[in-house]
Amino acid sequence: MPTDVHDSSYYVKCMIGGIFSCGLTHAAVCPLDIIKCRMQVDPKTYTSVGQGFRHIRTNYGMGGFTVGWLPTLLGYSAQGFGKFGFYEIFKDVYKGVVGPEKAKQYQTVGFLVSSACAEFIADIFLCPMEALKVKM
Repeated sequence: MPTDVHDSSYYVKCMIGGIFSCGLTHAAVCPLDIIKCRMQVDPKTYTSVGQGFRHIRTNYGMGGFTVGWLPTLLGYSAQGFGKFGFYEIFKDVYKGVVGPEKAKQYQTVGFLVSSACAEFIADIFLCPMEALKVKM
């Protein structure tokens, strides 16, 4: 039977879950992101997603689809770490500040504020790797 006890092992599990869910999924779609970015920068050469795949494969080989995958993996893993972990921490902190009755009454607001605070921190974790990826 699940409990509502949030100790450090719970937060660590949330952070690890965030690392896997954000880092791996973003790294997996990195080839599509490469094409999207190139379509934005050079719309005459990259006229569609399919044409973009063909152009990169023909001119750069399959390695052309791996540009920026490591900063993507690391950056979004860090973002997931912050997003999932700090969301749970902020929910508990804010619940402790307002008390259980008010926390239940304004649960949606608590979720919103916790999510916004966690996302702010998570995006700071992401930014250095995104800056590196953009320069590649």
